[in-house]
Amino acid sequence: MKAMKLSLVIMAAALLTLGLSGMAYAFHSGGVAACDGCHTMHGVFTPGGAAAIQGKGPNLLVGTDPSSTCLLCHGGVPTGSANIGGGPKVMTYPFPANLSANYPTGVNVGGDFAWLQRTYGTATSTSEYGQTHGHNVVAMDFNMFADPDYPGLSPGGNFLTNTLACNSCHDPHGTYRRVGDNTSYQIGTPTQLGVNSHPISGSGSGSSKAIPTPTPTTAVGTYRLLAGNGYAQTAGGAQIGFPGAPIAISTSTAGGTESTSLTQFRVAYANVTANGVTPWGQWCGACHSQMLSASASTHKHPVDVPLSGQGIDLIYNSYVSTGNLTGTSANSYLSLVPFMESQTNITTLAGHAGTGILAGPAGSDQVSCRSCHRAHASAFKYMLNWDMNSAFLTDGTPNWSIVASKNITVNEANQAYYGRPAAYFGAFQRVLCNKCHAKD
Repeated sequence: MKAMKLSLVIMAAALLTLGLSGMAYAFHSGGVAACDGCHTMHGVFTPGGAAAIQGKGPNLLVGTDPSSTCLLCHGGVPTGSANIGGGPKVMTYPFPANLSANYPTGVNVGGDFAWLQRTYGTATSTSEYGQTHGHNVVAMDFNMFADPDYPGLSPGGNFLTNTLACNSCHDPHGTYRRVGDNTSYQIGTPTQLGVNSHPISGSGSGSSKAIPTPTPTTAVGTYRLLAGNGYAQTAGGAQIGFPGAPIAISTSTAGGTESTSLTQFRVAYANVTANGVTPWGQWCGACHSQMLSASASTHKHPVDVPLSGQGIDLIYNSYVSTGNLTGTSANSYLSLVPFMESQTNITTLAGHAGTGILAGPAGSDQVSCRSCHRAHASAFKYMLNWDMNSAFLTDGTPNWSIVASKNITVNEANQAYYGRPAAYFGAFQRVLCNKCHAKD
């Protein structure tokens, strides 16, 4: 009898590890994960045989605060982890020794939070402080604190910066889900969806294995567990006025890492407005409402508007580099200047995600916040995808001209552009605003 019980325990453990179908699931799998991955019921957390970690945060969190808890798994070097778990790495940690000579190594599409620790300048003069490089999430266990430049409210908005955390944008419990099919769908919580709600069967981000598709009895999660309408932070923060959740598809199982070669990786973003789904600019505008613009006639850069309005789609497709407008729409895509597709069909959108997919925008496709900014952080001020401190990104050698602009090394600049060498852009390349405006 004891032998039979032991066999059943071993069998149950194997099934839980592999899943009943024999397929291994990711920790979050599009929705709420194993509770003891983030919370410790009795004060001590023992991750996978590692040394016990004393729970110390609110709500029995294993970290001092929500972001510290997230970074226990998502902070680390991309090729190996200095943390307790796996998962896509969004911050190089431990921070590279002597950041004036070394640099963050992450190439996640959202950017590497470690750039927040990188201040540029000389021993006697600072030209650019690290906190200007991105969203300053509060993660005390990782020596990350609120943005000192914005001690009250978010730029252009009314979100309290001292409560900014990973769970300000991502719903750690994954309650938001997409139901319907890949052409007609709705996003919401079980309460919002009512009788239309179904259990989440997997990630809505996409992967190299399958296109996320709800069924008549199951739902899929939102892209990267992004929160939607009515979301309130789970650790005491204020409710955020997200109008809905945005749509995107990534075919990478590693969290959407950019290629460190000339082969570009593409996340397929879409601007959709319907049934709990919202355009990307409107979603970012929940915290930065004063930065939204629906018209080029205002003093703010327009977002969520068609590229055809000023012929931007034609410029984007023809622009190769400074002085070179010989490109075609078949190969014009640049991951440093992504656009949002006017596409509601998820299957079609998924076919546009991956490596080496270089088709440029149609006139109905749109510009949005992500076209110019990283979501987490970058090497550049205002978490831009490129350096605005210098008129030139490359010089005639070509070497990186930003070496002179803010005391950044050539190798660091190369990393900041996700491994693309200066020769990729050409000599005397000017800022990448020109990918849409061609004023060079």
